[in-house]
Amino acid sequence: MVKQIGFGRMMSLMARPAKASRLGAAVAMASLIALTACQTDDTYFIRPETVATEQTVEALTRNDPNAAMGAREHPHILETYGGQYRDPQVERLVARIAGALTAVSENPQQTFRITILNSPTINAFALPGGYLYVTRGLVALANDASELAAVLAHEMAHVTANHGIQRQQLEEAEAISNEVVSEVVPDNARVEQIAARGKLRLAAFSRQQELEADAIGIRTMAEAGYDPYAAARFLHAMSAYANYLANDLDSQPLDFLSSHPSTPRRIELAEEQARQYANVGATETGRDYYLNGINGMLYGSNPDEGYIRGRDFYHPGLRISFRVPPGFSMTDKANAVVATGPNDVAIRFDGVKANGKRDIESYIESGWVTGLVPDSVRPATVNGMPAATARAVAGEWAFDVTAIRDGNDIYRLLTAAPRGSTDLDGIAAALRDSFHKMTPDEMANLKPLRIRVVKVAPGDTMASVSAQMMGTDRKLALFRALNDLPAGATLSVGQEVKIVSQ
Repeated sequence: MVKQIGFGRMMSLMARPAKASRLGAAVAMASLIALTACQTDDTYFIRPETVATEQTVEALTRNDPNAAMGAREHPHILETYGGQYRDPQVERLVARIAGALTAVSENPQQTFRITILNSPTINAFALPGGYLYVTRGLVALANDASELAAVLAHEMAHVTANHGIQRQQLEEAEAISNEVVSEVVPDNARVEQIAARGKLRLAAFSRQQELEADAIGIRTMAEAGYDPYAAARFLHAMSAYANYLANDLDSQPLDFLSSHPSTPRRIELAEEQARQYANVGATETGRDYYLNGINGMLYGSNPDEGYIRGRDFYHPGLRISFRVPPGFSMTDKANAVVATGPNDVAIRFDGVKANGKRDIESYIESGWVTGLVPDSVRPATVNGMPAATARAVAGEWAFDVTAIRDGNDIYRLLTAAPRGSTDLDGIAAALRDSFHKMTPDEMANLKPLRIRVVKVAPGDTMASVSAQMMGTDRKLALFRALNDLPAGATLSVGQEVKIVSQ
């Protein structure tokens, strides 16, 4: 599938605002074009009396007045997060954990619709009506069933406590209040102060909801027999993983910690909650069956969107490949492949359908490029494919624009650099020259990355086991993050650990 382009959504190349200049390049590049994505719409359901039977939406949500809200947003969630991840082994694992939690839910009549999202990001969330979502990235990060149970129980708590409805009602009340104030208060500064206080109230309300969901979730998982300390353990593990990502500016952001803040105090409160259930026999971690369940699960980018291997990007479906220059790091976003490198240079790759357009030069001039330099469009050939190049300027940034036609597809390579940079020409030319149709050998040797569970053998060390990792230059750091192993930890013979390989 070509990464389709349309109007309405903007994408940033960088997740960290600390790098202001690189973020500026991202925003400037995003100002040239806007994005849309593809979607699918299958999920499975968990209800209190059964965890194995798939049933229709109508039957399961007939008596739930909030289900329509979740149903309305469900397609947008799938669109944003790459659709549903289909893997019977992983689905059975999630169903087993969710079924145990549902049996002791705060609301035994509540039906939960659970979707594993096909995204490498770390996230989980809930919508009114029992719509629960967990990304395969989060499933891969958890190290036992009790940790995933902690996440699912927390999201179930948001549903049973009607947190989504309550927040919507508060947001609507604040919006009405702000509208009334703006009409009767002539002082704009005063109006802004009142609006700011409203935002603080919403933030405090959200924090309180998170803590309430923590408490309900920990009680629920303990009653289901899972180790209640897993909630605090996984919060800590996600913080450690976020620290790993902090050293990789182009990694997928840890979305869960954006909406579920993991502060030391929150971890302390989770541990305090867990101690209340220390004597109820809730000690199940389910590590063995959990690791068995995720063994072989897809890791990283969706193969349908292509593969990143070091500085190379491969898309076997489209049979195209290119390489970014040394010093650049790539990330496969929802609608484009982006890369950032030295001296604040950024690269973006995406594609559109030609839709009958045959003149590639006219396509560049058709209005999708903002700031196109007049008379800069030139015909070109890229490894046998018809192409055209151009220049654009937006604010403090200069752009090289390359459009390449392959059959009914048009591929776009955009390179951004600060105005006056001496790097733009060379980098854009190298990128362009590397773009090619994949060879049979490249096609044959390309396989998706997966989670593999291996046993530590005699003589194995942290370094030797992590050396088996693929898809990263920081093998040891990712190995520790995936297995929640602190610096200085050692491995035991027979211990099962996760690695990433083909």
